[in-house]
Amino acid sequence: MQDARRWCAGHTIDDRPALVHAVRVAVIIGHHAPAPPWEVIVAALLHDAPDLAPAEPDIYQVLATGYGAEVPRIIAALQAEHRALDEPDPPIRIDDQSVVLASTADKIVALTSLLRRARATGDALGFFAQRPVLCGLLPYFRAFQRCAHPRVPASMSAHLDAILAQFERTARFPGAGAR
Repeated sequence: MQDARRWCAGHTIDDRPALVHAVRVAVIIGHHAPAPPWEVIVAALLHDAPDLAPAEPDIYQVLATGYGAEVPRIIAALQAEHRALDEPDPPIRIDDQSVVLASTADKIVALTSLLRRARATGDALGFFAQRPVLCGLLPYFRAFQRCAHPRVPASMSAHLDAILAQFERTARFPGAGAR
C-alpha cells in the first residue's frame, strides 16, 4: 500500500485522488471474488503506477523486485488493454483469470465514476454527448462483459452488466436495453 500511496500522491483519476480509484478497484475484486490471489489485489492497487510513477527507475523492474513477476505481468496486461482502447476494434482478451478480474473491477469503478460525474452536472446526456469516443466504446465494454461472464464471479459480471445498463440508459445509447 505504501507504493500505491507514493505513486498516486498528487494525481487524480476521475476527479478524485488516484489512490481512491486504486483502492476501489481492489475492494471490488475482494467484494466479488472469494479469496482472490494477493497478486491480483496488489496489481489492482498499483495498476496505474506506470502512468503515475517517475520514468526512472523502470517501474516494471521496481514492481518485480518488490512483488515478484506476477504483479508487473498483470499490470502490463492492463496497460496494454488501456492502450488498445485507443485503437479501432480493440481485442477482448479473457484468457488470463487474474487480468480479467482486475480489468472487470477497473471497468466497474471507472464507469461508476463516470456515471456519478455525469449526474452531478445536471445534464448527463450533455456530459456524454461531449464524450463521443467514450460512448463509442460502449459496444466494446458490453462485448467484454459478455465474454468475461464465465471467467469472473457471477456477482461481478452482474455488477458490470448493471453499470453498463445504467450507462446506456443515461447516455441514451442506441439500443440500450436490447441485449
